[in-house]
Order: sequence, then C-alpha cells, then structure tokens
Amino acid sequence: MDVTYLTIDPDRPSEQTLRLAASELSHGRVVAYPTDTLYGLAADPRNSDAVDCIYRLKGRASVAPLPLIAANIDQVNACVTESSPLSCRLAECFWPGPLTLIYDAGAALAPAMLAGGQTVAVRVPAHPVAAGIARVFCHPVTATSANRSGGYPLSEASQIAKEIPDGLSLILDGGPTTGDLPSTIIDARGSAPVLIRSGIVPWERVLQSLA
Repeated sequence: MDVTYLTIDPDRPSEQTLRLAASELSHGRVVAYPTDTLYGLAADPRNSDAVDCIYRLKGRASVAPLPLIAANIDQVNACVTESSPLSCRLAECFWPGPLTLIYDAGAALAPAMLAGGQTVAVRVPAHPVAAGIARVFCHPVTATSANRSGGYPLSEASQIAKEIPDGLSLILDGGPTTGDLPSTIIDARGSAPVLIRSGIVPWERVLQSLA
C-alpha cells in the first residue's frame, strides 16, 4: 500500500485533513502524525488487526503496551474503568500537555494493545493535530512513537518514511515537533504518584503540583 504524504498546519489543522485521517483509522489503517512531543503512530485501539499492524511496523514485542492520546477528559473516562482522585488532580494541572497517566483499562480496548496487562497509559496533548484526530475520530487513538523499536523517536515527518518504509497509509507533516523527550508517565491510581518514565515534565514539578 502506497503512503499518502500531506502537509498540515500544526496550529490550525484542516478539518478535511483530520477527517481523512479519521477515515483511515476507521478502516483499520495506521497514520503518522505530530504531537506536542514527537511524531506518533495512530491506530484504532479497539481494532486488534490495526494494533497488530503497529507492532509489526515498529518491530515491537507484544509485551510492550501501546499508549493512547485523547481529545479531552471525557474521551479518557470513556476508555478506562475509573479515575482516582490523584489522577484527576494531575489531569487538571497538566492537561492538555505531555504528562501521561496510567489507568485501569476499559473493556472496549483490544487486548493486544494492553500486552497481556490490564492498564493503559493515556494523555490529552497540547497539539491541535493530535487532539484533533482523536476528536474527529470520536475516540482516543494510539500514540506510540513513530520509529522502529529501539530506535530514536522522530521529531520530523521526513524521517518517518525512511524509518518505516512500508505499511503506513498516511503521514501528516506538521513540521518539526518541539519535544526532544517523550511525555512523562505517572501511575496515580493509588494514594501517591509513582514515576514510571522520566520525560519532558520534571518529576519535581509533578510533586510540587500536589504539595
């Protein structure tokens, strides 16, 4: 399948282009798109075949779960079982933005994307293209980095076709992304936050927000 390469305004993305991306996702295809950190790969997380395609494209072991990007907190709540008080506080403080939270996954998500687990990592990004795709698609989309497993995450669309030459249906070029680091991942399901992955939001800033 030949990949379609489209330029998109990162600040004011075309609704037509966002609808095209959503249509590709609804047909089980994979789309590369810019976020507020790096470029990601979007697929429908409810579609097992689409999820399997992402694992194949990345050469990623199925023991590694896929994170999600949502348009808003309502979309997050629709794909998780519950939101702890601590998660709500962090979401209110850092969303939209590059902080990812761990939740107990809802039943609608494909088991393959959870890699045998029961949790899912979700965030609401501060990027009109990333959030716009989820909004038009009416459901969170996968947000794994657009690179082969073990490779360095990509910040420019021109690098994606070289890294993943086959299997993508659409690459949205929103110019260079600003993040040299991925999002920070926090498990806030309990009474105290747990740092799962260091990222662009400093751990100290997370702790200060809860003080």
